[in-house]
Amino acid sequence: MSFFDELQNETAVDREHLMSAPLVRQSISGETTLDSYAAFLVEAYHHVKHTVPLLMNVGARLPEEKEWLRTAVAEYIEEELGHQDWILNDIAACGFDADQAKSRGPSLATELLVAYAYDVVNRIDPIGFFGMVHVLEGTSIRVADAAADGIQRGLGLPDSAFTYLRSHGALDQEHVRFFKKLMNRIEAPDDRARIIHCARVFYRLYGDVLRGVTQHARSTLGRTRIAEKGYAA
Repeated sequence: MSFFDELQNETAVDREHLMSAPLVRQSISGETTLDSYAAFLVEAYHHVKHTVPLLMNVGARLPEEKEWLRTAVAEYIEEELGHQDWILNDIAACGFDADQAKSRGPSLATELLVAYAYDVVNRIDPIGFFGMVHVLEGTSIRVADAAADGIQRGLGLPDSAFTYLRSHGALDQEHVRFFKKLMNRIEAPDDRARIIHCARVFYRLYGDVLRGVTQHARSTLGRTRIAEKGYAA
């Protein structure tokens, strides 16, 4: 069995914890609210803005014998630059104040997700960060386009409100193929075990982020521009 397949198998239960979050079902079925979508985007902004800094840390801390992996990290950095700005544009297209989204802090669940990512990279082992890559890109390719379709159908939002979701649904298909090739070059048992463990934790943490969105959506952003935009709540 390839390591990528092993990673898929070993994280199946944890992946289901994420995929069973009510927001996933509500988004795909077109039942989510505008508040929930905006809340999701706010939390996405507060973790996506850390992606490039985290990748830079990973690249700097990888040992010389993993130079091939550092080269891959450099490619990831180039691909991920500016994605947090896409999210702010989507928030504005939904009729919310993007500056307020920037100034408002993340939820506790998102803060813990980001904190664990930095802890893995800086204290434990930078290779564990690929567990987070597996979770976020694997989730995107499974649900991003379907969620965007469902949310747009339910709320009548313009295409400009789905830059982040739609780009990741299409873009991450190539990313996952690239990631699969990388993981299948990982041979050391300790490295494999670390990536599996971190992926399992990241599935749990990101699942908690999505659950928190539906629990606390109404307190996320002001609604001052919704009436003039004319979108359903």
